[in-house]
Amino acid sequence: MAADTLIQKLEQGQVVYGTCLIANSPLWLNALSGAKLDFIFLDTEHIPADRSSLAHTCQQLNAMGITPVVRISHPDPFLAVQALDAGAKAIVAPYIETAEQLRMLAGAVKYRPLKGKKLEAILSGSEPLSAQLDAYLRSYNHGTMLIANIESTPAIANLDALLATPGLDGVFIGPHDLSVSLGLPEQYDHPDFEAAVRTIIRKTRAVGKHVGAQFWQDPSVQIKWAKEGLNMVIHSNDLTFFKQKLEADMARIRTGIDQLP
Repeated sequence: MAADTLIQKLEQGQVVYGTCLIANSPLWLNALSGAKLDFIFLDTEHIPADRSSLAHTCQQLNAMGITPVVRISHPDPFLAVQALDAGAKAIVAPYIETAEQLRMLAGAVKYRPLKGKKLEAILSGSEPLSAQLDAYLRSYNHGTMLIANIESTPAIANLDALLATPGLDGVFIGPHDLSVSLGLPEQYDHPDFEAAVRTIIRKTRAVGKHVGAQFWQDPSVQIKWAKEGLNMVIHSNDLTFFKQKLEADMARIRTGIDQLP
């Protein structure tokens, strides 16, 4: 399974690579094979995508051996379950700032299909988990990952507690929202922004969890942060690739035509 491969690579200390798909067309998937991607980031927080189209894309990716990583629209356990039911193998929860948010999401991702008071009792420790049920849930949820988006100053201040939450596998840094929260909108080379990113990477890797970030600038930015400990690389997205290539090509074409006698 694609999810098994992704987790195995991470546990073996390898860096895994992905990109973000925005355009809702199966034709985009044909362009992925040559890039040797480990995962695709599907963002339902900012991109309109219904459950049917999400399931279609997730199932196609799984068939291709590429792990579908889905960011839900807000940190709601029911949305996490819906994405997993659609075929997602990793859930990214946006704008996480409290351990309680993560605890409830861990219940959805790691204890599915339990819900309600039974799940709450197990998560709170007031009801023990039997060996038989524990074995069933581990098998049922094998390979699923829970990833928290760290993209605000309160999240950084509370990072130790977040990282200590049982069931959390790693974090994704949200560069844009983090820069805004820091009061440095889109200043990705500002010393304070870079210090915040280094803090997240250092603390996350120190407790044996995985850390990724989506950057859309030159690939050298990804290489720079991988040297700092980033081990889940999310490079750009399909529409940005198209925009960058189109603008560069049209500039060359105009220049060439303007120079004609």
